[in-house]
Amino acid sequence: MRLLSLDVYRGFIMVLLALEGAGLYEFFIHHSEGTALHSLFIQFDHHPWHGLRFWDLIQPSFMFMAGVSLAYSLQSQKARGWTWSQSWIKTIKRCGWLFFWGVLDYAVRPGGLSFELWDVLTQLSFTTLVAFLVFEWKISYQLLVCAGLLLLTEILYRMTHVPGFDQPFTDQQNFGNYIDTILMNKINKGGWVAINCIPTAVHTVAGAIIGKIMIEKKFSALNTILIWAGISLFLGYVLDWTGITPIIKRIATTSFTLVSLGWALLFLAFFYWWVDIKNHKKYTLFFTVVGMNSLFIYLFFEIVGSRWFNGYITAIASGVAHWITHIEWISSLASTISIFGLEWWMCYFFYKKGIFFKI
Repeated sequence: MRLLSLDVYRGFIMVLLALEGAGLYEFFIHHSEGTALHSLFIQFDHHPWHGLRFWDLIQPSFMFMAGVSLAYSLQSQKARGWTWSQSWIKTIKRCGWLFFWGVLDYAVRPGGLSFELWDVLTQLSFTTLVAFLVFEWKISYQLLVCAGLLLLTEILYRMTHVPGFDQPFTDQQNFGNYIDTILMNKINKGGWVAINCIPTAVHTVAGAIIGKIMIEKKFSALNTILIWAGISLFLGYVLDWTGITPIIKRIATTSFTLVSLGWALLFLAFFYWWVDIKNHKKYTLFFTVVGMNSLFIYLFFEIVGSRWFNGYITAIASGVAHWITHIEWISSLASTISIFGLEWWMCYFFYKKGIFFKI
């Protein structure tokens, strides 16, 4: 059982990530400095701390979609007669592989091997496990779990009072940074923390709930998605505007988790309405081929791309462009487009051959 709109949505997110990995946004941000367009292009970079940009919604969407996909996967397994134990074993294995690939993504550094837990796949290995464990519960109980995870996050940041790490919403001085010193003996210079997996488990659990509702109600689920989106956005922005809890993506505050969930719900509602309800399927191939091999393309541009492929293609594409035009920015843009184009073509090749990488 597959939901085409989910593949398109996932493909849309992965295309954005692949373009980032190819250097497109960095190119536009750099070349738009001092112009009116700069404020637009910085939306494709994370907010430095308190605030929200478009790019801050990408990871939450990724984790939310994983929850929706989990619901459809479990429904398919149930239809084939799988027991809960069989689904549990498959989920454990999948989470193990997600953790492995997430750690591997950050493991190889110029100075040697490194153990880090900030990658989205590492986080997803935890949130998927939580979503699976509560999947069969009543929706009201699942919502209580989500509320409990957010409350736990508030308590950990506000009430632990660890010396040197007792500023709940201050970069490098919060409880999340303290836990990182225990788990990894280091603090992320960008402010990211490993315990983001606690509040962002709400994204995956909520995705699984919505997936279950979509399976049961089909097209009438759209109204439910929109209502939940409105509630999440309202609660999240109120927490921020009243000064109770600021929106900070890097430590996944409660307000950020709710607001980003609301936007992820709206994104899903749009794709569900456009693709499955309005049946606009003719022009979805560009995103679908990427969405159906999302794990492959993510690992490719994160591991192979950043460490070898990008540099190799850049040397060829920018060199050829320079011979033709002798204009630096055209050479840079040509290399970026070439990197993404080849990555998309690989996904298209696998799609045509019926090859899909899964764990």
